[in-house]
Amino acid sequence: MITLLKKEISTFIHSLTGYITISVFLLVNGLFLWVFQTDFNIPNYGYASLDGLFMLAPFVFLFLMPAITMRSFADEQRTGTIELLLTKPLTEMQIVWAKFLANVMLMLLSLLPTLIYFFSVYQLGMPKGNIDLGGTWGSFIGLFFLGASFVAIGLFVSSLTDNQIVAFILSVVLSGFLYIGFEFIHSLALFGKADLFIKSLGINEHYQSISRGVIDTRDLIYFISIIGLFLILTRIRLESRKW
Repeated sequence: MITLLKKEISTFIHSLTGYITISVFLLVNGLFLWVFQTDFNIPNYGYASLDGLFMLAPFVFLFLMPAITMRSFADEQRTGTIELLLTKPLTEMQIVWAKFLANVMLMLLSLLPTLIYFFSVYQLGMPKGNIDLGGTWGSFIGLFFLGASFVAIGLFVSSLTDNQIVAFILSVVLSGFLYIGFEFIHSLALFGKADLFIKSLGINEHYQSISRGVIDTRDLIYFISIIGLFLILTRIRLESRKW
């Protein structure tokens, strides 16, 4: 598994995928947070806050994570190398974990430079350091789990097809539905007392909860469950090739 993980990471390093992913994430967020005169613009806030980053980044991840995971299994199936991979002395779950961890590491590499934004806002505060540290670090943790969830979803969808474009589109649709779809259903107020439960099924509900700076075990269990569910579904999909 470690060998496969190193191979996946090396593939990102020696291709444009990793660099494009990190560059796009930083460029889009940087422009909206510091250049464009929008509601996300930090200097226009009037107070030290990274709220704009944590509102914008999930939507960037919504497209970026499917873009980096779409080739994970789809390309292997298109080229036929998936059969060779499955003959290696690895279980299907080890293969899934290796690809998941490699993509999560790439996601982390795109997140780390945003700490520059944190230190910038920290210095700009009046007085210096006047920033909600609990909420900020909670939001970073929430963003990590949200990105990891999108990666797990993207891997599962990639295992369903040998077409990378189809994998990308389906990943965006499924991730988008799990992110804000349940909130839309909740807003329709069609299910009475069950509306709050339906809202709690959405990723955004738990992302917002963690972003308040309080790490609730219910939110952690939710994200771990989402990630685990889609990794298991991916394993089942790989195993089905032997049936």
